[in-house]
Amino acid sequence: MTKSNSRESQYPIEPIFLDRWSPRAFTGEIIDEADLLTVLDAAHWAPSSANQQPWRFIYSLKGSDDFDGFVSLLVDSNQEWAKNASALIFVVSKGFNGELSEGRKSYTHSFDAGTAWGYLALQAKFSGFYAHGMGGIKHDEIRDTFAIPEGYRVEAGIAFGRLADRSVLSERNQEREFPSQRKALAEVVFKGKFVAG
Repeated sequence: MTKSNSRESQYPIEPIFLDRWSPRAFTGEIIDEADLLTVLDAAHWAPSSANQQPWRFIYSLKGSDDFDGFVSLLVDSNQEWAKNASALIFVVSKGFNGELSEGRKSYTHSFDAGTAWGYLALQAKFSGFYAHGMGGIKHDEIRDTFAIPEGYRVEAGIAFGRLADRSVLSERNQEREFPSQRKALAEVVFKGKFVAG
């Protein structure tokens, strides 16, 4: 059993898995591009089916000319707080690889891109930052804005930065600003059978 960050695991896992969480309160400070590229480098070392490496990351740093445009590609409820991130990232996965699969769709491209996101989130924590993954993005507008061709899937957005005090958030988001718990392990892990629910 491991206890950390108001969380408790059933087995003796590394505390980093409990310490990593997805805050909404960011300082909004300008950061060095090398800080972001460090976490993206970690992400790109994620495991990959047939080494296809289907993940693609599109980013903007706060203070750059295109940052407000990135913010506008989030749904309104995420724009409210993510505008204070130091960087915004969109994750795209490549669903086709002609060299390895003769143009057939890759079944695991989203799975692999999700693994890369996990690596990014952990490296962010190791580096003194936080990352918050978002499904609340304007998928079609992102596709159009960046001329993303067929065969690629817009997966998610990520807000990246340093943790701020929750007081920078709206009252509604202040109430949500804490490390969330997880379902019991027995609800998601099954030996020799599948249980829907």
